[in-house]
Amino acid sequence: MQEIFNRRSIRKFTTDAVEPEKIDKLLRAAMQAPSAANQQPWEFIVVQDKESLKKLSDVSPYAKPVAGSPVTIALLGNEKEFKVPKGWEEDMGAASQNILLEAVHLGLGAVWLGVATSNEVTDHVRSFFQLPDHIKPFGLIAIGYPDGQKNEFTERYKEERVHYETWA
Repeated sequence: MQEIFNRRSIRKFTTDAVEPEKIDKLLRAAMQAPSAANQQPWEFIVVQDKESLKKLSDVSPYAKPVAGSPVTIALLGNEKEFKVPKGWEEDMGAASQNILLEAVHLGLGAVWLGVATSNEVTDHVRSFFQLPDHIKPFGLIAIGYPDGQKNEFTERYKEERVHYETWA
């Protein structure tokens, strides 16, 4: 799948809106991700309002691309769905990757902005969306049509990092 090799973090977008049918495809791709014990803990908030995107970009010093995106998806874990409580972040990571790959497939660019890696950022996102206690912020994905950057292949394979049977 060429999307795997071409995907790059795109941080600057044109002002063109992302079509509703493409947003739907991104969300469908996310929900096709594998998940521990099929718990599917995901919830999503789609943000398109320009003023909201600007405010959301302030939740973290690394969230600045959100302000220039036509759409950002907040990825959240629902504790009420946890069958494997320690697996929710892996599930959300798989859902995130599916969104990123589908974005490339649809001719869009995207960047994954971590939230769950910082209690401070998590608290900001929780407050911004007025989330109930059982909803855990995981990440933000800013999405749009790339403005300058391209999703194109860059070789990253490092043979010295591949081991067979044992470490040695």
